[in-house]
Amino acid sequence: MDQAAITMIENLHKNTGKSLDQWVEIVKKEKFEKHGEILKFLKTNHGFTHGFANLVAHKTLQSDAGSAKDTDDLISKQYKGKEHFLPLYEKLSEEIKKFGKDVEFSPKNAYVSVRRKKQFALLIPATKTRYDIGINLKGQEPQGILELDTKSNGMVSHRIVVNHEEQYSKELITWLKKAYDAAG
Repeated sequence: MDQAAITMIENLHKNTGKSLDQWVEIVKKEKFEKHGEILKFLKTNHGFTHGFANLVAHKTLQSDAGSAKDTDDLISKQYKGKEHFLPLYEKLSEEIKKFGKDVEFSPKNAYVSVRRKKQFALLIPATKTRYDIGINLKGQEPQGILELDTKSNGMVSHRIVVNHEEQYSKELITWLKKAYDAAG
């Protein structure tokens, strides 16, 4: 488990008086099946921030890299029916790894979180025809292919939509690099 996750788990206990395992049990009693249901429950009924609610939801559903037996299974699950986007993911991953040795990829059920000291990007095979790249660049005005993100509950500030691999571009990598630099 990475240091950021350990710190979040420690802070969850400090902030709420309950351990992660206790929160997982509370959520399991509600019999939620979807990540969004858990987020809403924790935010509405218990005043959680998005980050803590997200942590508990992933641990409850075992949908994060730390809970998965094999992170390759999470990647396979993401691209089932969207296999044509897998080469794009692989190309992006290779390019992002060149940014520095401190890049960490953390697969979830529906996306891959890309972190340095903090998350700077999300790689999301959103639909069969759309690949979203979420980018954290708070305060950056949208321009070119970079647009404001209005869908991910603050997990990222911007997104770039890719409909086919040919839209992979130097501009896309430049925005990812800026987000990486800002996360240091």
